[in-house]
Amino acid sequence: MVKLPGPLDIYPLLPGTNCEECGEANCMAFATKLAEYTVKLAACAPLYKEAQYVKKLTKLEDLIRPPVREVVIGTGEKAASIGGKLVLYRHDLRYSNPIAFFVDVADTLEGDALSQRVKAIEDWTYMYIGQNLRLDGVALRGVSQDPQTFAKAAKKLSELTDWPIILCSLNSEMLAAAANAIADKRPLLYAATLDTWSDVGDIAVKHNLPLVAYAPSGLDDIATLVNTLRAMGVEEIVLDPGTASRAGLGTTVDSFTQLRRAATLEENELVGYPLLATPISVWADHKEGAAPELTKWDEVLTAAAMIVRYSDAIVVHSLDMWTNLPLTFLRSNLYTDPVKPVAVEAGLQEFGKVDADSPVMYTTNFALTYFTVESDIKQAGVNAYLVVVDTEGMSVQSAVAGRRLTAEKVAESLEEYKVSDKVKHKVLISPGMAARISGETEEVSGWTVKVGPQDSSGIPKYLQSGKWKEE
Repeated sequence: MVKLPGPLDIYPLLPGTNCEECGEANCMAFATKLAEYTVKLAACAPLYKEAQYVKKLTKLEDLIRPPVREVVIGTGEKAASIGGKLVLYRHDLRYSNPIAFFVDVADTLEGDALSQRVKAIEDWTYMYIGQNLRLDGVALRGVSQDPQTFAKAAKKLSELTDWPIILCSLNSEMLAAAANAIADKRPLLYAATLDTWSDVGDIAVKHNLPLVAYAPSGLDDIATLVNTLRAMGVEEIVLDPGTASRAGLGTTVDSFTQLRRAATLEENELVGYPLLATPISVWADHKEGAAPELTKWDEVLTAAAMIVRYSDAIVVHSLDMWTNLPLTFLRSNLYTDPVKPVAVEAGLQEFGKVDADSPVMYTTNFALTYFTVESDIKQAGVNAYLVVVDTEGMSVQSAVAGRRLTAEKVAESLEEYKVSDKVKHKVLISPGMAARISGETEEVSGWTVKVGPQDSSGIPKYLQSGKWKEE
């Protein structure tokens, strides 16, 4: 198993000047953050600016390089960073660089069809407990089998969007034409095979582009292909051992698992690269006239299996909400920290045009609890204050049981956010699940506590009824 470096391994290789340019108090603090992989090495400016640190920088880059290397597709703020994985299991250390979702467009789309599909990809979004779930990039498929058509479509695509692009063709001439057209956009070349590795490798080296090593014939072939590409000077590689559906899905999952285990547990550098899955391949079996919903369902099942089993990027075809929403949910949940609950910032929130007579409620800073309560308050259409108490990301019931939500904490929050200066009453609406600390909260805070609904779905009716005002 790969041994991750500790702060004492990293510190001797830092400048040791405690210059604070990285934003930390000293070099040891920065070393600790690097060991936790919560900061980037590039934050240490002296390492990159001063020639005297060149050797240290080289050693540091080797020391902290993750078992699965990071590959960047695209440029600018929308660039997709994939890979960079440190461990096999997320309970060992939270996963970084969430899976990138690419949706295909065909190079044969005519008229406004290409721009309409790109816009649909970019506009696909859903708000989920404070996160904006979205897709990440566009995969241009060389359906035409014509280099000029493919290059023209790639150029138009690069003008329509600043999102990352994958150029998809097993024809090296097509990849060369498209790469010449949009090399400055840093697309991912898909793919180099056992037959085309020389030509595609030359394209990648010429333009300094990442490429996919595609070898569905076996894991030994993928390792051989990677070794050859590395010898050519290709630095950023993504692996695709092939994606099958239904009868072959088990074999696909096994291949992806073996590759990731070999990289993280066996320290096999030849397979220490991001993995690309192509659930879109299920459409190859789609029969004309058959219900597309069945094929979409196959795509969802295949994509879900590959998300769970170590894919760093996937290519899909469907743009339906019902197909991509569960997949983006799955990604979101998989890439949260398993140790730290998803939390929002504590503080005082205002809904509507609040005044001195507006009701005051409180809840915890567990994200799911907060956004549920927020939605219910908005649904009520009532102007209200909401005190968000820091419970270290715990829900109301768990926080009360674990003493993360106490009368003292509620009172401190009321005082810290100066709530009494904003209203002329001193009535606080408590979550129903926190009823057992309501009496103690009254004693500690000096506020009258009204116990609200057990479930937040009852908030709209409760607020609209004005029961909280009753003596």
